[in-house]
Amino acid sequence: MAPRRPAELYRAPFPLYTVRLHPRRPLAITAGGGGAAKTGIRNGVHFLQLEQIGGQLSASLLHCHDTETRATMTMALAGDVIAAGQDNSCHILRFSLQEPEAPGTAGKDGETPLQQHLPPGCAVLWGWPSTPAWDHGRAWPCPVPTPALPLQFPSMKKTLEFRAHDGEIEDIALGPDNKVVTAGRDFQCCVWQQDQLVTGLRWHENLPGIPDKAYRYQACRFGAVEGSAGALRLYTVQVPHKRERRPPPCYLTKWDGKSFLPLLTRPCGSEVVSCLSISDSGTFLGLGTVTGSVAIHIAFSLQRLYYVKEAHGIVVTDVAFVPESRPGRELLGGHEAALLSVAVDSRCKLHLLPTRRSLPVWLLLLLCAGLIVATILLLQLAFPGFL
Repeated sequence: MAPRRPAELYRAPFPLYTVRLHPRRPLAITAGGGGAAKTGIRNGVHFLQLEQIGGQLSASLLHCHDTETRATMTMALAGDVIAAGQDNSCHILRFSLQEPEAPGTAGKDGETPLQQHLPPGCAVLWGWPSTPAWDHGRAWPCPVPTPALPLQFPSMKKTLEFRAHDGEIEDIALGPDNKVVTAGRDFQCCVWQQDQLVTGLRWHENLPGIPDKAYRYQACRFGAVEGSAGALRLYTVQVPHKRERRPPPCYLTKWDGKSFLPLLTRPCGSEVVSCLSISDSGTFLGLGTVTGSVAIHIAFSLQRLYYVKEAHGIVVTDVAFVPESRPGRELLGGHEAALLSVAVDSRCKLHLLPTRRSLPVWLLLLLCAGLIVATILLLQLAFPGFL
């Protein structure tokens, strides 16, 4: 059965480049921009409230944070702290969602004391700068009360800098034992311990006929191993270095997280992959392509379970799974996984993976018993006196 077309959760007033979901709250954060200095299209970070309404996952805009002339191209989320890659710098933001006021605390006209200080349409979010590059004062344009508890930030001092690749770096993944994996446009994917090279990955060493520089590494991500606490796998995407009239396939490779030896490589379609994401449990891989398609693969065999061609119709810039925490499971609505995708078309879309049907144990035992009986009867017919 063909998958349902993805639902459009939200449309921003600018191209979207990245999306992240909060692990403990039903909150999605999207960011991007349109080059305000030249085009006049604003740049910003948008906070979306996720909830189940009528059996369907929906999103509503909580707050828009204007980043002025800086478009956010990449973003990482750790708790309530955002690291946003804007132009040639990284900006650190911290936000806070105020819990609803307790009953009986309403002021004049039924408003809570906090609401009385907010302009119309302003969400209750706080943000503070932590780098000299950020404007002094609150990061949010809304005038909100000062929080009761002080907040502290790390010094953000540089601890190490070294040359990892010749040319651009496509992706970086932080691994176990302080190891770092870097994927570059120089056809290399390297494992580092501090600034020392541990090993270089060779994904195609067991695939005869593929030249060394026919493919380059596009993405690298670590993922958990389902059922093995503490174990990790590394996943990489390899895309053709040159585009051809009849495009060759892209490849997914699964690696051992300690030895960094390749465990499995499979083709993942001829559309060039633009982004990769892994679910919390390490069960599923999400892929976006430069032609707007979205796919979900199972990590065990790298087999494709879900695919929608041109879900966006233009390059998919980021994908992210709904977290598998308790708030995330409540949003799934009986589905096995949910993936959010964003693209240059300014849209954030939802992709739902239906729960895979499995046979109960008693039925499997019954089928096995039936096979045994049928085998014995066939042997008796073929060889009279067998029993």
